[in-house]
Amino acid sequence: MNIQTLLQKDSFSSAAGKGLMAGIIGGLAGTAIKSLVEHFLPVREIEQKSAQIKIVDDLSTKITGSPVSVQNEELAEQLVNFPIGASVGAAYGYGKRGDEELNIKDGIILGSSTWINTHETSLPIMGLEPKPTDVPIKMQLNELFAHVLFGITTEVVRSTVLKKLNEKK
Repeated sequence: MNIQTLLQKDSFSSAAGKGLMAGIIGGLAGTAIKSLVEHFLPVREIEQKSAQIKIVDDLSTKITGSPVSVQNEELAEQLVNFPIGASVGAAYGYGKRGDEELNIKDGIILGSSTWINTHETSLPIMGLEPKPTDVPIKMQLNELFAHVLFGITTEVVRSTVLKKLNEKK
């Protein structure tokens, strides 16, 4: 079965496939917006490495014996951000597979809950980021803002793509 056949059938698998596809595209668009915002608004101290760079540095050191070079850090960071954004978008799109209506509140919830589940809990617990109490409030607000824009963008794109996919019946 190819992807066109999957998307053309009126079935659960068709709805799931469309939802996943719309969510992945939305998550990629949301990640691009989030990355752009973080390029202009500081989300960490200048000398502080991001969690993504720490992960890639560790992997690179295990494979090559040395961490990622400073000139490649921005690219390496996006090599982590985009798959995570696509995965979050896929799960979100699957969950909303039957709902093509735009709901900005859902996007805000997606973005803020992603921020809470990463920067406020998981990453500090894993030692990849400082505890939230050790991060200046302005940087926390910038990070939250970037994540909320991620969620809103994911929802807008997901809804638009799903509508377009459903038109092709």
